[in-house]
Amino acid sequence: MLHLTCGDLAGDGVRALLARREPQARVHVLRDDLAVGPLSGIENPPCTVRAAFWERLWPDEVTPRPSFADELAADACWLAELPRQVSAVTVWHGDSASEQLLLVRLCAVVQDSACALHEVACGTGDSRAGRRKAVSMHPPETLAGLYRPQVVDSVRQAGLAEAWRAQCAATHDIRRWRDGAFHGEGYQVIDNELLAASPAAFAPLARAMAAVMEHCDGFFPTDFFLYWRTRELAAAGQLELRGDPAAGYRNLQVRRLG
Repeated sequence: MLHLTCGDLAGDGVRALLARREPQARVHVLRDDLAVGPLSGIENPPCTVRAAFWERLWPDEVTPRPSFADELAADACWLAELPRQVSAVTVWHGDSASEQLLLVRLCAVVQDSACALHEVACGTGDSRAGRRKAVSMHPPETLAGLYRPQVVDSVRQAGLAEAWRAQCAATHDIRRWRDGAFHGEGYQVIDNELLAASPAAFAPLARAMAAVMEHCDGFFPTDFFLYWRTRELAAAGQLELRGDPAAGYRNLQVRRLG
């Protein structure tokens, strides 16, 4: 059986569980954070629009720099071949918007094929901060209790596949998952939260970013994503950063202007 997870931490947990129970099982990790950035052309190598988004987001000072175009194209090609390579696949997902997007993406990939799709639900069903659970938030012993694969039947699969196609066709910058559905928005909401978390006097940038993470419902904003939005706000004259970026964003200070 092939198992799919969203992100390396989730993959590590699932591998630790399956190493004891199903040592012959394979775990494949997809790392793209589907909750943020444009999805246009994501299934069509070289995935130009999405690769350009990640190139823009990645800090210049962080090396080695991933080859986003190559990695995204490899993912798209691998997924396109998946229904012809395996007879069944299991997707692990929780309350992360990215994990739910992985689920609907796989539904679209295997739709109308002979590949059976199973799911392991690891969430609470509540995507609000403080209540949600991603796969990576469970230790292996908890994952063991959640490991009850369920078949995604054809009717549900068709509905989820359509949800994926709708998200790919939309122009949203951010996708939040709540009440069992995806909700799209631009960057303004998260930008406003960063501005509100940044004081008038210089304070650690990491503290402001942590405040946004702590109260963000519907998706998990990563540190690199929030750091990028901070740089964009600084370029627009709404925030000011102080410090040496080469030392990492945790050493930077931020203040709100105006």
